[in-house]
Amino acid sequence: MDDSTCQAYEDEIRSLEEEIRLLAEKYEDSQQESTFFSDEEILMAMKSSQGESEGQSEGRESLSDLKAQLESLETDLSFLMKFTGIQFTSHSKKTVERTTNRTVRKHRLSGNCHSLPFRLEFQLLEVQNRENVSVVVTDLSVILESGEDSDAIKFVSSTEECGNLLTFFRRLLCYAEWYEHRRCTFLHFK
Repeated sequence: MDDSTCQAYEDEIRSLEEEIRLLAEKYEDSQQESTFFSDEEILMAMKSSQGESEGQSEGRESLSDLKAQLESLETDLSFLMKFTGIQFTSHSKKTVERTTNRTVRKHRLSGNCHSLPFRLEFQLLEVQNRENVSVVVTDLSVILESGEDSDAIKFVSSTEECGNLLTFFRRLLCYAEWYEHRRCTFLHFK
């Protein structure tokens, strides 16, 4: 065998190893997500899916029920976006560390609050005890695209210090409303 053929095989092997590693990570993530359900919930879901596959008419009814639920959820989401003024445009999540009772995931969120774009990066530390799961936000980083406004700098730094997402969204809503009022006022005088 010549060197070019060996090199092509070695490249293909490396490519396949990388693909296996990525698939193993995805599998681990899906396994971790499934651990949030109790054994009873998993068994009930399996029984219901088996019951649906036994009868075609039942499957059609459940499909129409799922579509109705999806439409209801979309309506609720639309209402909440109009009510709060916050729209999420993207979200990504990556598992950074996983042990038997501890998981660290990195999240990235971006969106708009009224006309003010924002991005969040934070880590969620999930510690599971025998009875419950505690979740803590760490390494919160906020990026507001409002320029070099001193109020925005204070708002962002205090939010990053406290690490409370609920407080962040409350403050963001109030700040974005006033930011929009100031912007419209300055446009009026120009």
